[in-house]
Amino acid sequence: MTVFDWLSMLGGLALFLYGMNVMGSGLEKLAGGSLEKIFDRLTSNPFKQILLGAGVTALIQSSSAVTVLLIGFVNSGIMKLSQVIGIIMGSNIGTTITAWILSLSGIESDNVFMRLLKPETFSPVLALIGVGLIMFSKSEKKHHIANILTGFAILMFGMTAMGSAVEPLKTDPNFAKIILLFENPVLGVLAGAFMTAVIQSSSASVGILQTLSTKVNITFGSALPIILGQNIGTCVTALLSSVGANKSAKRVAIVHLYFNIIGTILFLTVFYTLNSIIGFSFMDSSISAFKIALVHTIFNFATTLILLPFSKLLEKLAYLTFKEDEQEKTKQSTFQLLDTRFLNNPSIALEKCHSLAQIMAKTAEHNVGLSIKTLQKFSEQTINEIGENEQLVDRYEDKLGNYLVTLSKSEMDIFDSQRCAMILHCMGDFERISDLSVNLSQSATEMSEKKIKFSKEAEKEMNSLYGAVSDIVCSAVKGFCYNDIDSAYNTLALEEVIDNLRAKLKRHHVQRLQKEECTIELGFIYTDCLTNLERIADHCSNIAAFILQSKEPNEETHNVIHRYKTEGGAFERDVEKLSKKYAF
Repeated sequence: MTVFDWLSMLGGLALFLYGMNVMGSGLEKLAGGSLEKIFDRLTSNPFKQILLGAGVTALIQSSSAVTVLLIGFVNSGIMKLSQVIGIIMGSNIGTTITAWILSLSGIESDNVFMRLLKPETFSPVLALIGVGLIMFSKSEKKHHIANILTGFAILMFGMTAMGSAVEPLKTDPNFAKIILLFENPVLGVLAGAFMTAVIQSSSASVGILQTLSTKVNITFGSALPIILGQNIGTCVTALLSSVGANKSAKRVAIVHLYFNIIGTILFLTVFYTLNSIIGFSFMDSSISAFKIALVHTIFNFATTLILLPFSKLLEKLAYLTFKEDEQEKTKQSTFQLLDTRFLNNPSIALEKCHSLAQIMAKTAEHNVGLSIKTLQKFSEQTINEIGENEQLVDRYEDKLGNYLVTLSKSEMDIFDSQRCAMILHCMGDFERISDLSVNLSQSATEMSEKKIKFSKEAEKEMNSLYGAVSDIVCSAVKGFCYNDIDSAYNTLALEEVIDNLRAKLKRHHVQRLQKEECTIELGFIYTDCLTNLERIADHCSNIAAFILQSKEPNEETHNVIHRYKTEGGAFERDVEKLSKKYAF
């Protein structure tokens, strides 16, 4: 091979790996948050776990990516090790799909239909369609489809370039000697493992081997250990991902490694024992891309079938490697859901963030209820609970906010980007709602310490406002948690009602001051309470606005709200109906 041949081969390799990356990324983004739902439907049935692992891996074209996701799930406490072993086995089967697609390039026939099946034939068409979608479509979903099509086309062009570059090796005696070295099973396995560890993808390394087999004489005896070693090498990504994770997550990575090492040892032992007895005639024959895909599939299916009954032993082996300690037995932190491994899949990361933000929202809602309760009947215990809840809400804002800011820097589609922004904005409002609850509790404490209280008339009026504020917070939280548009509109109407109630209560308060039915000192506390309750309603209105904005991303928020308030009279009817409910 000349220098130019080497450059062509490296360029082809770069295109191949880049195409594989673009295609996998497009597939993963197209799947989006559905991956979370797929894993949520996991059952304890090991066969369904295998099908799940095979299906998801075939979908996103990466067993390493699936294993990294599983490490994240186990690390965050969502799943247990016993639940993911079957998925790991299935992922090894799913990763063989790529090899079968690439094996089509080895079809030799003058039949028009058979030639159409060759990737070299249809990949230019896929590239044309993909580029057309990128240039002329504004749909995020179509852009993901375009990335899949163009990624595959780039991958195939890379394979063709590599194939042309290595063709001189066919007559190179030195290369033939190197290939013969890999007939030694140990050297072959190490070579395959090293190649895959560097590339970080068994699908890619198998594809490279398939490309070489179409241009260079690689014997079955040389290729077999390399293929088995490639399955071991793919575990490196998961092992690196488990660094810094808890022991449960490390066990996922080590199970993946043990599964492939044990499978390789068993397969090689049985195969070479039979070869020594029978003497397989095909060992010195050339291996094709189709046969490489076949060997890859047989190995992964056979390993899964043999080791599936021993999945409990694999689990015990993992626990022996990383022993359980007392600290691990304690309940895991809620914030472990914010695993950095999910940052590579924004849709899943957002699902986790939304789950935690829901807890934060409900904690803030609970604080509002407690503060109203303590205004009606003072309790030191309730005051302490409000303080503890406020600390928890602050911690949510800190941890979740930092995670979302990091996530926002990831490559996301427009839907995920808007959802990320919506959660961030709403978190700030929920934190302020909790702060205002603390302000209300401080007013209750001040009244208790000074042994003063509102008049019966003021209490009656305040109870109406308490009810409206409790309902608006409930409506805002419901809208946020379930993306409920009706609750968002109801929140906007309630905010108008609360503004009117506050104005009316303030007028009545001034009248009581004029009649000397209320003291100046108590009046300050009363006004503070009105202000804090109104501000809670304002933040609820902000949350509703963000929910509505998420449903109409191409429309300005104030336009959506203005349309609701001015068109059709729905807003006036809702306000009138709610005003009657909270009348006093």
